[in-house]
Amino acid sequence: MGGPGSRQIPDEGDGIGPDAYIPFGGRPAGAVIEDAITDDGIVLGGGVAGAKECQQTDRWKTDPCQAKIVVFSHVKLLVMEIKESPVTDLTVPDKNLVLTFARKIRFDSMNTAPGSLSFDNTENAFEYKSDKELKKAAFLFSSMGYSSLVKMGTRLTPWMIRSGLPVKGLIRDTIFSQFVGGETLAQTASVARKLGEYHVQVILDYGVEGGEEGEEGYDHACGEFIRVIEYAATQPNIPLMSIKVTGIARFGLLEKLDHSMGESGPLMIRYAAALESLTQAEKEEWQRVHERMQRICRSAESKKVGVLVDAEETWIQDPVDVLTILMMEGFNKGQVTVYNTIQLYRHDRLVFLKDSYEAAVQRDFILGAKLVRGAYMEKERKRALAEKYASPIQPDKDATDRDYNAALEFSIDHLDRIAVIVASHNEYSNLYAVQLLQQKGQPLNHAHIHFSQLYGMSDNITFNLAKAGCPVSKYLPFGPIKDVIPYLMRRAQENSSMSGQTGRELGLIRKELKRRGG
Repeated sequence: MGGPGSRQIPDEGDGIGPDAYIPFGGRPAGAVIEDAITDDGIVLGGGVAGAKECQQTDRWKTDPCQAKIVVFSHVKLLVMEIKESPVTDLTVPDKNLVLTFARKIRFDSMNTAPGSLSFDNTENAFEYKSDKELKKAAFLFSSMGYSSLVKMGTRLTPWMIRSGLPVKGLIRDTIFSQFVGGETLAQTASVARKLGEYHVQVILDYGVEGGEEGEEGYDHACGEFIRVIEYAATQPNIPLMSIKVTGIARFGLLEKLDHSMGESGPLMIRYAAALESLTQAEKEEWQRVHERMQRICRSAESKKVGVLVDAEETWIQDPVDVLTILMMEGFNKGQVTVYNTIQLYRHDRLVFLKDSYEAAVQRDFILGAKLVRGAYMEKERKRALAEKYASPIQPDKDATDRDYNAALEFSIDHLDRIAVIVASHNEYSNLYAVQLLQQKGQPLNHAHIHFSQLYGMSDNITFNLAKAGCPVSKYLPFGPIKDVIPYLMRRAQENSSMSGQTGRELGLIRKELKRRGG
């Protein structure tokens, strides 16, 4: 972990526990940070703001107001004075002073929800896990903190599965059990039941990606999605399930449609023009895709199960958006059946959300919107660079965060017409959504609000939201090990590249084990 221009320091993934004291060099937000501490798995630092300028000019000797003591956090950048009077030299404050103030303000700027809602409450977060399960999770997240190990594993594991090597047992007992609900629908029942005991619901996801090529394979995938819907309807706490359009449609057809739609003009007008570019055989093929989608949504509507349509790569997303909007127009009248997934790491998606809202008003349906940050960033940037077009991805994480939180605000401002799912592992965004609901006098269990995190991650968010009375679910994939390997490899890569997330998970687990006396 380190700020801009800083050298790397160890984080919780390297075994640093609460109250560790770490030397740190760098200048996040213009401060010279001399030291850092960790508290409950969060790295914080103390230093002197404005000190770099002082060092360069020697002005601090005659004008001490140029430098003030600050703290920062790697979870959310906090640059706040912790001492009103200016310092008169460039020494860092005493460790205990930093620690005291850092703990006090760590989430003050975020945690505006009631005192009962705190994402630091590990007793709530891990009540459903045994000591053995917690220790197993700690080992797994520790392992994923080693990027070289993850890189080797994500390359070798798919090959070992294809080669028939006897590794399924190892996978099943480690990363599979952490992130997947089971190999069959029936096996998800025990997981869903356990989550339900703590008022956490489930979004079922048939984890096979891409579907089988050919019309027969697409029809089979359609049948599987309907089977999931029918199963969910029999369970007390499975209100939602997810689908991928690439499971029921040929990628090449989606790509051709998207390319023909271009980029300028209203979505539906571009779509109508693009249909004319298809051959007669392709038009008939697209009609079959449309019919499969209708069968899925008709089943979901009759069973009162929501359908979340996953986002895809940008070069096939436009026809997916069209198909989803058409389904919402048909099935989101009296109830909310269909949700589109909006990836806010794309710089055009906030505008798309607002345009979708206008379409919902004009066509008289309720807009279902699952808000995510995104899942294909590296792939998108790599393709844009290779094919020499402007990247669709936001310039930096701050821009993504701004648009995500703006999308939350817009959606909660229009809950009469938008049913929103806050699908995020970002603590601030979840707290911000709760804050917005409270500010607007809306109940936390409003029919058009839902929260969700991936199974196996961010239990501190999920279970504390549930405890506060928010409708919240775990996104629970299932499927044969060989078919969910792509999903598992993404989870491993994400946790490897997001050292802050991995460190946060580890810090919370270790805090809970310590609380239990383990």
